[in-house]
Amino acid sequence: MNVDIATEIAIGCPRSEVAAFASDPDNTKRWYVNIKEVEWQTDRPVQLGSRIAFVAHFLGRKLSYTYEVVELVTGERFVMRTSEGPFPMEITYTFESIDDRTTKMTLRNQGKPSGFSALMAPLMKRAMRRANEKDLQLLKTILEAGKT
Repeated sequence: MNVDIATEIAIGCPRSEVAAFASDPDNTKRWYVNIKEVEWQTDRPVQLGSRIAFVAHFLGRKLSYTYEVVELVTGERFVMRTSEGPFPMEITYTFESIDDRTTKMTLRNQGKPSGFSALMAPLMKRAMRRANEKDLQLLKTILEAGKT
């Protein structure tokens, strides 16, 4: 079973501000509840080919994985992918202006779990959707409060 989850939210900030904050891996721990550690394996700033290691806690398990930035269109699209581990995943952020002061951000997770992860895919999909909704809500709160 493939996992493909898209979650979106309207954020009361200009697209350039939302995209800059969300696409900076150094901000990840601030708005992703499950991310506990972020470690750059390449030099900053983020660019095509950047590699960033993350440690997360999800469904009671500690997960360590490294993403590579595979697409970066400033202010519009940011894509990271990992091929390691039992659950290869691609994460895509897209940013669209609703008006000059409002941005629609879409967070999409796609992957094809294998082994034990494949058996857990239905549970994981529900948990990932809930986590994404919480993460986007936290991102919205941070940005709209001007706490960047």
